[in-house]
Amino acid sequence: MSFLPDTPTLLAYLAACLVLFVTPGPDMSLTLARTIGSGRRAGIVTVLGTSLGTLIHTLAAVLGISALIAASATAFAVLKVVGALYLAWLAVDALRRGSSLTVRAEAVRGGLWRTFWLGLGVNLTNPKVVLFFLTFLPQFVRADAPDPTGQLAFLGLAFVGLSLPLGILMVLGAARVTGALQARPRLMRGIDWLFAGLFGTFAARILLTVR
Repeated sequence: MSFLPDTPTLLAYLAACLVLFVTPGPDMSLTLARTIGSGRRAGIVTVLGTSLGTLIHTLAAVLGISALIAASATAFAVLKVVGALYLAWLAVDALRRGSSLTVRAEAVRGGLWRTFWLGLGVNLTNPKVVLFFLTFLPQFVRADAPDPTGQLAFLGLAFVGLSLPLGILMVLGAARVTGALQARPRLMRGIDWLFAGLFGTFAARILLTVR
């Protein structure tokens, strides 16, 4: 079970994943739009497509970061510092620009398969997702961990395991979710502050602890 992080680290990671999930972005916007425009089945298929994209991002991050760990612990530490700076930038950007949620009730021609590939494509072509996984996952793994590759893979799968059922629940309550987010700017701003606070804390922690 060397691939399992310690309990405090795992809880902190899951909390961060939850904040990331509730922060509106391209995946959430697309999922809600497809649900409202084409029904719940289309929404669930979109969630499956974006989840597959997340798995692919995870695999790429695990292979790249694991190779970096094997090559140089110093290089891994540099990646963590760069990642901390990136997380700090995300926190500041959330406060400056705020979350975005664009939902238009449009049906998708071509059926559910087209919807699935659309969800996958939106996730894979989002450069912020690539950068996020490359800088986010290392914050929860030590370079001298017994099985860093296993821990990276476990954390990536844990993110999908958390976001997939939450995404399906979001689809089932799409009208309420959309209405709550769009009609309550204070709620959206609260999410921004929560996101900024959590990731700002992670950035500060890693910058203060890396030698």
